[in-house]
Amino acid sequence: MALATRFVSAAVCFGLAGALGLGACTSAPAAEPANTLSLTEPGGFTPEGIAALEAAMANEVALGHVKGIATRLVQHGEIVSDMQAGVRRVEDSAPITEDTIYRIYSMSKPITGVALLMLYEEGAFTLDDPVTKFVPEFANLKVMTGVDEAGAPLLTDPDHIPTMREVMTHTAGFAYGLFGDDVANNMFRDQAIMQSPDLDTFIDKVADVPLLFQPGTKWSYSASVDVQGYVVQQISGMRFGEFLDTRLFEPLRMTDTGFYVPADDLDRFSDAFGYVPDQPELGLVKYDRPTVQFRKETIGMESGGGGLVGTMEDYTRFCQMLLNGGELDGVRILKPETVDLMRTNMLPDGAKLFSDGAQQNLKTDGLGFGLNVGLVLDPEASEMAQAAGSYFWGGAAGTWFWIDPENDLFFIGMIQRFSWNGPEVDFRRNSAHVVYDALVE
Repeated sequence: MALATRFVSAAVCFGLAGALGLGACTSAPAAEPANTLSLTEPGGFTPEGIAALEAAMANEVALGHVKGIATRLVQHGEIVSDMQAGVRRVEDSAPITEDTIYRIYSMSKPITGVALLMLYEEGAFTLDDPVTKFVPEFANLKVMTGVDEAGAPLLTDPDHIPTMREVMTHTAGFAYGLFGDDVANNMFRDQAIMQSPDLDTFIDKVADVPLLFQPGTKWSYSASVDVQGYVVQQISGMRFGEFLDTRLFEPLRMTDTGFYVPADDLDRFSDAFGYVPDQPELGLVKYDRPTVQFRKETIGMESGGGGLVGTMEDYTRFCQMLLNGGELDGVRILKPETVDLMRTNMLPDGAKLFSDGAQQNLKTDGLGFGLNVGLVLDPEASEMAQAAGSYFWGGAAGTWFWIDPENDLFFIGMIQRFSWNGPEVDFRRNSAHVVYDALVE
């Protein structure tokens, strides 16, 4: 199914730009929503529902939760809602536009998973292969069982070398350094492992960090997707970024997705916003590390776990490819059965998620995890509006998406908001409830 280029939008901006001094919304206000889907079309949306969705999303700017926001709802290969509100840049109040470039951070993870699954389809590995088949540096991994009186880690041998399945499901036991006051996560922070200059250095450092638990027994958000990027390099013989460009981004025409923003495109790159102790309101985040400025000359390792930037259009094409069963506009990326495998629950018994890439401590009942994506297994238990079988993830700057095969739709939200020290806003849950309220049964 080709992704239709026809746009419909209620675009209810409520004069937010003028009222807040944020510059103009990029979608013109509409007195009457212009939804062209017939209300009698099975699975369509009501015009009133689309207007309510766009009003709710634009209102996040009025509430001060974001400086700028773009959302997109696609069903049956057609864009049925496309909304932008607020600004991408504070200095000159440049508005959010259709081609704004965002830090997608952990929404890089499903992309890395797809890249690795392309090699899986070629027979390069099985999910039960030990990761040491491609990363021999991990041959001497240890598992942390506690600490002694001096605070040194108590170590034991793993029951088995982490498998590729465990590496692709955050069940291998790797730390991340983003949270957790334990020896392994502290080593990630103290050694700046996620700021390594290249993937080779990253792997060498991770090899000396103990696993948090026996492989395959728990779920813990981790650096394992960056390990996957290294595996792609080892199997393909190509630099990870080169593989993504030539095998995935170029065939899918994801022209603005990559590990840095070209100099000619910096005007389209959104500012990042967050909260700091002496700044209780959402304000501009100024990076103190060159490696996170997304400039070609300053990037460190090509991080498959969180290093990509991209546009709404590019991620739309990625989601539509997955929803189509691995194909878009005549380009086959994955087989349908591989996409089905990607969204098959592989959590160990009793294991639960504690993150969705965008926020921590989320309600995890009824959720599962496949290969680099979260899953809605039981909508009632999870209090999620999405249909069972939907899959999702998010990014540290607040971006989010989900794909709902049952209703042949997906939704993407793009913001640049770090929530640490500020109010938690569950954008995915809030947007999903409005989307499904608008869905015609």
